[in-house]
Amino acid sequence: MGSSKLRVLDTHMDVKPSAAFTARELPLPTFDVPYFKYIDEEDEEDEWSSRSQSSTEDDSVDSLLSDRYMVVSGTPEKILEHLLNDLHLDDVQDKETDTLLDDFLLTYTVFMTTDDLCQALLRHYCAKKYDGKADSPEALCTKRKVLLLASQWTALYKDWLHDDEHSKLFLKTLYRYVLDDVYEYPILEKELKEFQKVLRIHRRHTVDEYSPHRKNRALFHQFSLKENWLQHRGNVNEIEEIFCRVYITDHSYVSIRTKVSSSVQDILKIVAERIQHPEEDLALVTVTFSGEKHELLPTEMALSKSLESTSRIYTYRKSDTLNPFAENEETQHRSVRILGMNTWDLALELTSFDWSLFNSIHEQELIYFTFSRQGKGENTLNLSLLLQRCNEVQLWVATEILLCNHLGKRVQLVKKFIKIAAHCKAQRNLNSFFAIIMGLNTASVCRLSQTWEKIPGKFKKLFSELESLTDPSLNHKAYRDAFKKMKPPKIPFMPLLLKDVTFIHEGNKTFLDNLVNFEKLHMIADTVRSLRYCRNNQFGKCGPKEHQEAKFYTNHLLVIDNQQTLFELSHRIEPRI
Repeated sequence: MGSSKLRVLDTHMDVKPSAAFTARELPLPTFDVPYFKYIDEEDEEDEWSSRSQSSTEDDSVDSLLSDRYMVVSGTPEKILEHLLNDLHLDDVQDKETDTLLDDFLLTYTVFMTTDDLCQALLRHYCAKKYDGKADSPEALCTKRKVLLLASQWTALYKDWLHDDEHSKLFLKTLYRYVLDDVYEYPILEKELKEFQKVLRIHRRHTVDEYSPHRKNRALFHQFSLKENWLQHRGNVNEIEEIFCRVYITDHSYVSIRTKVSSSVQDILKIVAERIQHPEEDLALVTVTFSGEKHELLPTEMALSKSLESTSRIYTYRKSDTLNPFAENEETQHRSVRILGMNTWDLALELTSFDWSLFNSIHEQELIYFTFSRQGKGENTLNLSLLLQRCNEVQLWVATEILLCNHLGKRVQLVKKFIKIAAHCKAQRNLNSFFAIIMGLNTASVCRLSQTWEKIPGKFKKLFSELESLTDPSLNHKAYRDAFKKMKPPKIPFMPLLLKDVTFIHEGNKTFLDNLVNFEKLHMIADTVRSLRYCRNNQFGKCGPKEHQEAKFYTNHLLVIDNQQTLFELSHRIEPRI
């Protein structure tokens, strides 16, 4: 439908949307929202003759409405076609078009595969459009628009394209096509250089080199095939940091953030310091769920075995033939180290840790997480780590308080966590802020009446004020209002952001009459885009020697992840009267 045009239809007409594409006018305050559909030029006169007669004012409204619309639904092919038609090649892009392009790139995996997108773009690039001559200027324009969209796509997904063979083949193929066309269309030289940057091709070209008279023209196809573009990540990089849980008992573990290449000795050093036990008396052991044990040698890489889904990694005592720790035994005679640390430094390190995870989350991870597509685990790794961290901070707060047998120190601990929560809010880290408040509100901590009675009034008031921000009433209005006023950089409470995306997903159909409900996808993309605003600026980094004790403490949390065990500890330190 190359000659089709968008026209305004009378809002009072009963018009059935096109089976291929529908669009909706952007809302204006003074009139109803009209609908659009494609009209063939040969049908245009009949279509417009069926409209009711409009007043002069209505005609002026129609003129105001021209070219101001948004996609509501359509087939994937028609949405892509509309997107390409509406792209501008100048430096100043239309805001609505930019948003539509971003919506499409963020959500296309919901309704088409990456292979489908790549094949469609290649078809559009190679399409011949005629105006009575050979290749028309419109064909060149389409080529440049395809290259612009491909450039935006690679910029948005960056290293996500490493592991997708379709994407790699598509970019190489498209690069070859540009090489073939650049002599005939010298204006494509700019796009060619952009592709060289993406593919990391360092050879310099000039238009003369692409001349069809050159004998060794095939040479230009060879160097583009090398696997030197966007160096493939492979599996987990040895220098990449991950979470590793080293269990001390069946229900408690030390959460260690460490490099994949860390040795058993490196892990043991951290665990020994965290649980305050002699390192030479400890060993790392993998225990399968069937009960089989395997001791790891000090020079081995610990994480390659601990990452197996059928086993856990434990720390055992070498004495008594690898005798494991009994429940709560490791906490006896344990000093409360956190009481000697500065609360602002602790909050700063919590924020630094969360920011490193939050800043690594790709917007597409929220899409995959919500729609539960295949490969979800691989495609939501950074998001899952931040959610895990939020849960662990909540458990860490409860664990620290419930492992403290001394009433006076326990009161100090609660006061300290209230101050840390206030500092996290001041540092605009709402993820740890929520986690700490929820940890203090855990049932096993709330029941400690003797402890809470001794909390000074000003701390109770501060806690009440902080707690009010976590009030879920009116769709978390208190939190949303406070967060909106905060300037970036800031870290949102990720579970609530995911809840928003999930509610949009579950409350709206993805397909309407076999057409993609693009309005729903726009709402989801608009919510996901909030990550960009939160990450507009960067948090300041601490010096390498600052807050080392606080950094070690917050990077390696000691956690009890069993609610029954936490309740037993709670009743032990403050028995029911």
